[in-house]
Amino acid sequence: QNVLQMNAINSNYVDPNNLKFEEIKILGAVQEITSVTVSQNNVVEKAAPTITYNPLEKVAHITGLQLELGKSYTVKWTQEPSVNGRFDCYPSPDATQEKCEQLGCLWDPATSNLNVPPCYYSSDNAYSVDKVEYTSSGLTANLTLNSAKTRANENFTTPISTLRLEVKYHLNNMLQFKIYDYQNARYEVPIPLDLPSSPTSTDNERLYEVSVQKKPFGIQVRRKTTGTVIWDSQLPTFTFSDMFIQISTRLASQYIYGFGENEHTMFRRNMSWHSWGMFTRDQPPTYHLNSYGHHPFYMALEEDGNAHGVLFLNSNAMDVTVQPTPALTYRTTGGILDFYMVLGPTPELVVQEYTALIGRPVMPPYWSLGFQLCRYGYRNDSEITQLVEDMKRARIPHDVQYVDIDHMERQLDFTIGTRFAGLPALINRIKEQGMRFIIILDPAISGNETNYPTFSRGVQDDVFIKWPNTNDIIYSKVWPFLPNVQINESLPHQTQIKLYGAHVAFPDFFRNSTVAWWKREILEFYNNPTNASRSIKFDGLWIDMNEPAAFMNGAIGGCRNDLLNMPPYIPHLGYRSEGLAFKTLCMEGQQYLPDGTPVRHYDVHSLYGWSQTKPTLDALQNVTRERGIVITRSTYPSSGRWAGHWLGDNTAAWDQLAKSVIGTIYNIPIGSFLNFQTGADICGFFKDSEYELCLRWMQLGA
Repeated sequence: QNVLQMNAINSNYVDPNNLKFEEIKILGAVQEITSVTVSQNNVVEKAAPTITYNPLEKVAHITGLQLELGKSYTVKWTQEPSVNGRFDCYPSPDATQEKCEQLGCLWDPATSNLNVPPCYYSSDNAYSVDKVEYTSSGLTANLTLNSAKTRANENFTTPISTLRLEVKYHLNNMLQFKIYDYQNARYEVPIPLDLPSSPTSTDNERLYEVSVQKKPFGIQVRRKTTGTVIWDSQLPTFTFSDMFIQISTRLASQYIYGFGENEHTMFRRNMSWHSWGMFTRDQPPTYHLNSYGHHPFYMALEEDGNAHGVLFLNSNAMDVTVQPTPALTYRTTGGILDFYMVLGPTPELVVQEYTALIGRPVMPPYWSLGFQLCRYGYRNDSEITQLVEDMKRARIPHDVQYVDIDHMERQLDFTIGTRFAGLPALINRIKEQGMRFIIILDPAISGNETNYPTFSRGVQDDVFIKWPNTNDIIYSKVWPFLPNVQINESLPHQTQIKLYGAHVAFPDFFRNSTVAWWKREILEFYNNPTNASRSIKFDGLWIDMNEPAAFMNGAIGGCRNDLLNMPPYIPHLGYRSEGLAFKTLCMEGQQYLPDGTPVRHYDVHSLYGWSQTKPTLDALQNVTRERGIVITRSTYPSSGRWAGHWLGDNTAAWDQLAKSVIGTIYNIPIGSFLNFQTGADICGFFKDSEYELCLRWMQLGA
């Protein structure tokens, strides 16, 4: 085994051209070949051949040999699993040898790289396929669990015994493959995609071909024109249970772009054992921490320059691990596996095909492409008036002015604070000069007011997220402070929230009643029905804190379902030990889709901002009778159909300037997330900026 014996039967021949064997290809090499020796008459030669190994094709290519024709040689090689080919068997924190071996996996810490998983699979996945049914437009198959190979799954729920695979050849350049429990209905992402009513591809014109490996189960997608395998999931990681679903694929190259929203230091993903969590959260840009948006999409460049893109349509808390194999692993805490692949073959075509699927970015109004000025902390409307005059005097372009929550009465939506009583007149005045105005809205609504129509009408219309199987609203704490209290602003912010924070409720923007309520509140703020002089004639709306964010974990009094808030597997999220309710509401919150279908906040948390975005744009356009613009902080694939995005609460630092380029490119149409109008807080949000930094950032923004 692992020996090639070359015997020269007739060794009397001497080749006049000194012909030599210089390379050997070994087919079916399951493991990586790490060393080669060449010997003649039991004497090892000093050859130093080069070895390249393709794990997708299972082919080893040995070059640099000098095997003379007419002579006998023995070529030996050693095979051993490469650490780069390991797949993590214990992705939770605090792996130990005992925990690892209970799962039937191998324990072998790699001293060369601490990021290499010490606990890794040593056997195939436990699913197999008995029969594949092919049609002209796709294929279906049933997956069966081999219970004898089922691992202990420490803390994980039991794998589902029978699954269904569906593959649809929607278009010549786009296919879908979906794995789900066909015997029990499970949550699926309720986002409309632009799919043909029936597949329109043809066998001759398709850019791809799909094959199903039966035992162990796997899916392979190959580009027809080049034979490149761009998806290959016949790997040991595949498992499908109620609260832990995992699938891996080998990749065609190291050139992977996408996944977010996270801060990144370079445009291409670092493939050296990095895990990126996705679960929307009020998290300022910080390396490796999940932030405002949830985008499980990547674009890949193949070795020959062709490109393809993959969308994983799943909104549950998840992570993606990339490794130098090259390969990636998805782990999600619910839903189903639903993948859409577009074949390009150029990056530009990948973007076009992806936006054809999720929806083209919204066309912004011309004025919104101008210079926009915003900050948190304006003291009163006089400061803004002076600011507008100062900008004009300094001859700095100034097309759009914003106000943050400072303009509200105690940060209550749809109110005007006493220090901003002149805001309606100010807006009217600067609009007469050709400028435009954008105001902010937060989703959380205070329930501690004696006369606050926004809340009382919301209760009447049943718009707020409630505890399951009750009529009780879930209350948490965010911005609004209690009425009639004196705030000690010298205290730490968290202490202020604990002492003075009002009880707030979160609207469920999936519900039709909430959409109608939100539309009315926006209308009456724009056209005040009782006092026209207090009408706020905004041109755009800025929706913030819609991850949704809270300034405490869960709810007042705590959450009630430990399993949902601290599921068996917590993905690689920031503050992992705090669970899923960190800085947001409880996962058991009951929500309802437009058709009345009940869904848990656990499943749709990362869609909260998405669900608020379209109703906000519809309301804006209804009241202004213009195209308008919505800027949203939290996004999900297709949010760009209705809104732009900004990169959140960055810091005034030089590295943030550079990273803002990466973040912006990821969001605009040449990137992955497809929010047409995207930008950073120029000069920075946290800390005071420096003159040179602000100057350079302004130049970049311009």
